[in-house]
Amino acid sequence: MVFDLDGLLIDSEPFWRQAEIEVFASVGLDLGEEDVRQTMGLRIDDAVRHWWERSPWEGMTRVEVERATTARVAELIAVSGEPMPGALEAVALCGRLSLPVAVCSGSYAVVIAAALHRLALESEVAVWHSAEWEPSGKPHPGAYLSTAAKLGIDPTSCLAVEDSFNGAIAAKAARMRVVAVPEASTAGSPVWGFCDAVLGSLTDFDEALVRSLER
Repeated sequence: MVFDLDGLLIDSEPFWRQAEIEVFASVGLDLGEEDVRQTMGLRIDDAVRHWWERSPWEGMTRVEVERATTARVAELIAVSGEPMPGALEAVALCGRLSLPVAVCSGSYAVVIAAALHRLALESEVAVWHSAEWEPSGKPHPGAYLSTAAKLGIDPTSCLAVEDSFNGAIAAKAARMRVVAVPEASTAGSPVWGFCDAVLGSLTDFDEALVRSLER
């Protein structure tokens, strides 16, 4: 079982938006909530490049903006991070079913470590992998393929759970079965049609669903 992290296990998407708005403001970019939502699901370097290409700034380098944003998110998670509804129960269910749990995230390692510690999931997660260590972030499947390799399981035998469109594409491209848990505003969209199941929240993640998607 491979879980995404931000917006799925931990309610960190508001922290990412806050951090991006704060850091980009420090280099002269006045971004709002709707602006930073455009890059949801992208690795931070891809998000930074998105805005650099539209409005280059002076002062901090792109790498410095990436690191400042990531550090701010990790700080916010460590102090205020809370699990998404049903997240802890979903991980616990996998434990009861003897399914190894992995986390595959576009976030950098410092954010993943902070989140797992905040949620007290360090002992429940067998392996975790950051797209930071890949040539390309999601929607490229590389991070999911590397996570499956760490688990020692063929990707076609893995079930991935994602909240973002880019993440779901990445997992499907890695030939995993995919359960999407999108934001309520997009849950009914036909864009999720390629997924094997779409849930309103992880509170709907149960044994019957897992068994129905087993191979």
